[in-house]
Amino acid sequence: MDIIIHLNQDESDLIRACINNERWAQKRLYEDHYSLMMALAMRYAGNNEDALDILHEAFLKVFKNLHKYQEGTSLISWMRKITINTAIDFYRKDIKHRSDELDAAKQVSTNIPDAISTLSSEEILSALQRLPYSYRSVFNMFVIEGYSHKEISNLLGINESTCRSNLVKARTKLKEILLGSNFRF
Repeated sequence: MDIIIHLNQDESDLIRACINNERWAQKRLYEDHYSLMMALAMRYAGNNEDALDILHEAFLKVFKNLHKYQEGTSLISWMRKITINTAIDFYRKDIKHRSDELDAAKQVSTNIPDAISTLSSEEILSALQRLPYSYRSVFNMFVIEGYSHKEISNLLGINESTCRSNLVKARTKLKEILLGSNFRF
């Protein structure tokens, strides 16, 4: 069954067409949201290849579960949540049998009051990608996505204290990376 959408189409028509496996609609949804979802995947991934894997797996989940999307809610928020959960699942597979040792966390301060403002978004993303996954994911979820420590601990399957510790370590490591002389792009 073909669905005809006029130039003044709305999101619900596009969603219905995607649910009906209309390839043109799926392509449009993918192209319309690629940049946003790729940027999100890049923040969680350690490299471009992993980010693409996360992105494509997330879009497969979006298309498979689009019939569960509740009309009237934010489609972008729904897709973001799927992408974040896909990134978490991606790395759970990779680190299933590994565990990080918890070191005593310490705060690192700097005398450079405005160091971050001199960096480009690419430099900051590159530094973020150098963090170990456990630090990077907690940092993204807490600082950028606004999740609470309790929500993060539930999603990642870690203790809240581990979540807090990983956040402190992530911030410390980011400062070292961003302010260190060995940071190369």
